[in-house]
Amino acid sequence: MINRRDLIRGTAAVIPGAIALQMLGAKWAFAADEFSGATDVLNYALTLEYLEAEFYRQGNNAGLLSGKSKDYLEAIQKDEEAHVVALKDTISSLGSTPVAAPEVDFGAAFKTKSSYLETAYTFENLGVQAYLGAAPSLLKEKALLTAAASIFGVEARHAAILGILGKKAAEGGVYQGAFEKPATRASVLKAASPFIVKAQTL
Repeated sequence: MINRRDLIRGTAAVIPGAIALQMLGAKWAFAADEFSGATDVLNYALTLEYLEAEFYRQGNNAGLLSGKSKDYLEAIQKDEEAHVVALKDTISSLGSTPVAAPEVDFGAAFKTKSSYLETAYTFENLGVQAYLGAAPSLLKEKALLTAAASIFGVEARHAAILGILGKKAAEGGVYQGAFEKPATRASVLKAASPFIVKAQTL
């Protein structure tokens, strides 16, 4: 089992590739930007990690990639799965219940190699903006803020790798300028909502 201390140190086990798809806790997921506490922020992050982990599981199983692209996206999948495990364990260690995974449909994202890489690039940059936007809500929880920042850094590296694989320009493509731009909770969930098929109250 991974405890809160493990998340802070940045160590996490890798869960199996198949992630059970259940239901998203709509009572908080599509609420206003304000967070009610650390657990709320962590469940918000967990929802995004569920989406990313399942996205890469399906995408990597589609057989679209080879060589360096295949190696990198398989590594990214393992990272996202590790984030899911770590966040769930941390939420449980705080005495709360992790939100369940949503049922998802990624549409035409896996139609071609290009569409897979482009959607992955969009997802990773969204994750970077989401973590940055949520950070102020963890200021009173310094240990959790450090943990979230460590995941933020990994998401940013993923985005850069995908920018390179997608042959993006350096400035505005691989790099999003001199400063990262935070995204509000509402805007992040609006961007993610088209992929969510089913969302019900726990």
